[in-house]
Amino acid sequence: MKKPWNIKKYVTFASRRKYVRSLKIVAKDKKGLIGFSILFVYILMATVGPAIVPLNEKPNITETFMPPSLTHLLGTDFAGRDTFSYIVHGSTSVLLIAVLTAMITVVVAITVGLVAGYIGGVVDTFLMGVANVVLSIPSFPLILVLATILGSNMEQPLLLASVLSITAWASLARSVRSQVLSIKESEFVDACRVIGLSKSHIIFQEILPNITPYVAINALFATLGAIYSQVGLYFIGALPFTSANWGVMLEVAGERGAFWGVKTIYYYFAPIIAICLLDAAIILSISGIEKILNPRLREE
Repeated sequence: MKKPWNIKKYVTFASRRKYVRSLKIVAKDKKGLIGFSILFVYILMATVGPAIVPLNEKPNITETFMPPSLTHLLGTDFAGRDTFSYIVHGSTSVLLIAVLTAMITVVVAITVGLVAGYIGGVVDTFLMGVANVVLSIPSFPLILVLATILGSNMEQPLLLASVLSITAWASLARSVRSQVLSIKESEFVDACRVIGLSKSHIIFQEILPNITPYVAINALFATLGAIYSQVGLYFIGALPFTSANWGVMLEVAGERGAFWGVKTIYYYFAPIIAICLLDAAIILSISGIEKILNPRLREE
C-alpha cells in the first residue's frame, strides 16, 4: 500500500533547503560573511560572555591605565579594573536595546505603511499626516527631553527602546507606503480581491512578503541608529549611570583625562573600537541579506 504524502515532512525539507541555500549565498559573499561572523561574535559576547568573563568592580590602584596584555586584553581603567570585562558586560545592554528599538520601529512602520498604502483615502491622509508631523520634530532633542523627564525609569530596556523609536518609525512608514502603492495594483493582488480574500489577508499575507527585503535592510539601519542614540545619551549623562556601558566608559574616560595621555589612550579607544566594529558588522551584513532576499543581486 502506498504511503500517504507527509506534507509536514515536505515543508521541513523545503525549509532546510532554503536555509542551506542561504548559507551558500552568504559564503560566496565575502562582505556578508565577514559581517555575519563579527555579529555572531558580538551575540556570543552579549549572551554567554558575562557568564564566562567575570566583572570585578573592586579598584586596584597599582594597575591603573595598564596597556593591553595577556592578563588584561584591553588594558585597565583609571581604577585598575579590567577594561575587557566592562566591554563584554556592556555589550548585553547595547545589543538588547538596539534590537528592541529596531523591532518596535519596524512593527509600527510596517503597520502604518501597509494600512495607509492599501486602504488609502482618509486613513492614508491621517496616518501620513501624523508621520509628517513626527518627521518635522528633531529626534535627538525630543529623546533627550523624554529621557530627562522619565529619569530613573529609563533603566527599563523596553521603555528606553520605545523612547529611541519614537520618531524613527515615520520615515520607514512612508517608504513602506510607497512600496505598497506600487504593489497593490499588481495582478496577483487583483486576483486575491476577486476570490474574496479579506483585506487583512491581502495586506499581511500577500503584500508584506513582497516588501520583506526592503524592511529587513531598514531594520538593520534602525539598529545602527539605536546604537548611536543610546551610547550618545549615556555619554552626555542623560540616562541613569551604569558602570558597564560603552557610553558611560567614554564619559568617564573624558572626565579622567584619558583624551590627553598616551598611557590612558587604550581605555579611551576600547569602547570606540567596540562600537565601530559592531557598526561595521551590521553594515557588512546588509550585503549578505541583500543577496539572500534579492535574487537579482546574486552572482552566478
